[in-house]
Amino acid sequence: MQVEHGGALDRAMERFGGGIDDWFDLSTGINPEVFPLPPIGPEIWNRLPDEKLLASALRAASSYYGMRSDAGISAAPGTQALIQIMPELMIKGEIAIVGPTYQEHEQSFRQAGWTVANCRSVDDIPQSAKAAVIVNPNNPDGRVIAVDLLLDLARRLDGRGGFLIVDEAFADPHPEVSIAAHAGMNGLIVLKSFGKVFGLGGLRLGFALSTSAVAQALKSRLGPWPVSGPALAIATHAFSEKQLLADYMARLSVRRTLLANVLAEAGVVEIGGTMLFSLVEFRQAHLLHEELCKQHVLTRKFGYAPQWLRFGLPLDENAADILHQRLGKALSTASS
Repeated sequence: MQVEHGGALDRAMERFGGGIDDWFDLSTGINPEVFPLPPIGPEIWNRLPDEKLLASALRAASSYYGMRSDAGISAAPGTQALIQIMPELMIKGEIAIVGPTYQEHEQSFRQAGWTVANCRSVDDIPQSAKAAVIVNPNNPDGRVIAVDLLLDLARRLDGRGGFLIVDEAFADPHPEVSIAAHAGMNGLIVLKSFGKVFGLGGLRLGFALSTSAVAQALKSRLGPWPVSGPALAIATHAFSEKQLLADYMARLSVRRTLLANVLAEAGVVEIGGTMLFSLVEFRQAHLLHEELCKQHVLTRKFGYAPQWLRFGLPLDENAADILHQRLGKALSTASS
């Protein structure tokens, strides 16, 4: 199965021309503003990350995510690394994936020999499934499943000797949606992406919130020093700077409003999304994607839903104004 992703700006530039400063990459759902970085001493770069540095980052993450004191937490080089490990945590069987959603979950379990049941809702999950994956809020449509439904599902799967994986890659700006405070209960694993909301996708950092036993199993599979010292230092800083964080999230909210206004003024219909992206419906979305590329705007298209495009956030008002102009030009061609 060929999995589509956002990004790959270099390939778009090869095909459509322009330099990196000419393009708006709105294809990934990553905050376009980098969180203010701390000074990092040369010893952090020079030494292997020690236990004290890792422990500091995990404490800060636990506090930020509102975790219980008895829960387990693991750091990994990106959530994707954790997704690859998930099928190894128990004997393979049938897993239900509520979608359409981020396709790497299905890819990972299929490659590991699991049987995958694709479901449209929690109600469709078969009794035969011993595990399930739910992305919440969902990528790409922003669908949200209530916490009490997730907890009930986790308990049922635990009763079958399985578990529920809740991928909260886009949940940080939506704390009311998060199930992180319940991590530590049997049968529940919560995946958290650091790079998306903090604008640091290139850092490659993710966390799994679970029980202490699952955290130990993940630690064993990830091996020594899975996360770089600079990544741990940056995460500790970002999680702990409460005023910087509050101001940063406020700017994120402004950015999302700018995007919504651009789309509305262009007459493009939003059908879903999160604080970090918008999903729109357009009859010839793939054609619009091509026309936007000609205008040096990269969006995310979907092979399984040719009427959908996902737009990430403009950085500021100036970027929103330019996006409005370029989207207008692309629409005039794609609609003719």
